Amino acid sequence: MRRFRAIYIIWLRDLKRHFRDRARVFGSLGSPIIFIFILGQGIGSSFALGSALGGLDYKQFIFPGILGMTVLFAGVFASVSIVWDREFGFLKEMLVAPVPTWTIALGKVISGATIAAFQGTLMLLLAPFAGVNLSPLVIVELLPMMFLVAFSMTGMGILVATRLKSMQGFQMVMNFFMMPMFFISGAMFPLKNAPQWLDSISRVDPLTYGVDAMRAIMLPHFQNRYPIGIDVLVVALLSAVMITISVTAFSRQA
Repeated sequence: MRRFRAIYIIWLRDLKRHFRDRARVFGSLGSPIIFIFILGQGIGSSFALGSALGGLDYKQFIFPGILGMTVLFAGVFASVSIVWDREFGFLKEMLVAPVPTWTIALGKVISGATIAAFQGTLMLLLAPFAGVNLSPLVIVELLPMMFLVAFSMTGMGILVATRLKSMQGFQMVMNFFMMPMFFISGAMFPLKNAPQWLDSISRVDPLTYGVDAMRAIMLPHFQNRYPIGIDVLVVALLSAVMITISVTAFSRQA
């Protein structure tokens, strides 16, 4: 019982820190708005993309991808709290608590995934402006998928944060990984006509399957790259693997 309480307290602490910072909550919508309404409108009106996108408007096509970007960035940067706590000495105080170290890491993963899923849910408010119609059933199907993607991305962030000692180092390393993951995932362009080398790299990009699944849920008439069952299975397995590896790595480092 003590272990579950420790996980809950860490989860609650991180959520309180996040929601008290209103600039962080609403400021995270800045980049998605730019991508959807400025970049999306500019590219959509400058190029004839109708046939490549199956008749979709470009803003409709990229909306699931930008949703994936929001979950990716929010999940990864939520894990920076480990580096922050280490720099200010709070992590040492948690480590001397009479609970296993894995409960601290698991609490961080769950809180980061919750924050990322919340940011993704907040993004759904922009769907009507992008021309994407979301029924209650679609939202119900979409939320578990966002949580799965959030868990895998947060687990990856926790794994990196465990091995780094400074905020600057964490941001540099994660930016090096996140931007390629985002662009290779097919968030901004369809991959069916991509060069062979790019297609091969995208197959090992975990975000590819998350974006593909969310696009299948939100845009059912679009011809997706993979069956949604494959997407969900890959993301679920990746989430389990990343959570296991990140919690194990944190326990060893601690």
